[in-house]
Amino acid sequence: MNVKAAVRSMRLRTLPLSLAGIVLGVLLAAAGHDVSWLTVFLLALTTVNLQILSNLSNELGDTLSGTDRADRQGIHYSLQDGEMTIPQMKRLILFFELWTPVCGLAMVKSAFGELFGLLPVAFLALGAAAVWAAKHYTLGKNPYGYRGLGDIFVFLFFGLATVCGGYFLTCLEWSWSLLLPAAAIGCFSVAVLNVNNIRDMKSDAATRVTVALRMGEHRARIYQTALVVAGWMLMTAFVLLTPPVGVWRFLYVLTLPGYVKHLKGVWTLKDRALDPMLPLLVISTFAFALLGGIGTLL
Repeated sequence: MNVKAAVRSMRLRTLPLSLAGIVLGVLLAAAGHDVSWLTVFLLALTTVNLQILSNLSNELGDTLSGTDRADRQGIHYSLQDGEMTIPQMKRLILFFELWTPVCGLAMVKSAFGELFGLLPVAFLALGAAAVWAAKHYTLGKNPYGYRGLGDIFVFLFFGLATVCGGYFLTCLEWSWSLLLPAAAIGCFSVAVLNVNNIRDMKSDAATRVTVALRMGEHRARIYQTALVVAGWMLMTAFVLLTPPVGVWRFLYVLTLPGYVKHLKGVWTLKDRALDPMLPLLVISTFAFALLGGIGTLL
């Protein structure tokens, strides 16, 4: 197997997005609790593996369905360029499908000290659902990503699950106020998917249904703007409603220029020219989460 091609298909530029919620949840927990850094490491490792599994499965699903054609507006990956074969990709997916649960089991054991209590079993079930969701976005007989349901799953798993799960597994406590920053990261994560779908509207129209296609190009851009604004409002509400409210709690405001540049690009660029707006939003979201979490520690 071509290792360089395999790494290319893992889409490493997407990994900061999957880690953003974990980083925020862990830092929020660390602000008031002692944390197990072994659990944090295993949590991050499991999350990265899930993201890679999702990326590989997405590429295979798009290839088998005919979505990844020569006229695709986005970046071309290894299957599309002939650098990997479908059997090689299937073997790589199988490896991550087996390896990811191993990491998840180690994470749950580290967090709870056991695997068979009520809470460990609940988190193992959530992990199984995450593996299923990672694999079946575009792969399988009836992939949910082709039915316009990707936004919901991204919001749940990249937002609510990562922030709330990261917090709880780190300190074994819960606060309903966590739903605000978790929803903020969820909105930004959906925005990453949406700008990807706006870019690919022409090629997607023949093989799948996305929220962007259902809305049309102009409304999809309004939706993108609403998602970004909602994310900022939710995080700001969290800061204001969870005292003490100090200037350091607003450290995430330093990322505002990245979001402004992103939205400007969304409204002025089209098709393949939109591609740089994806990593810009991913990095801005990771920085937002990191600074938002650090602000609670200062």
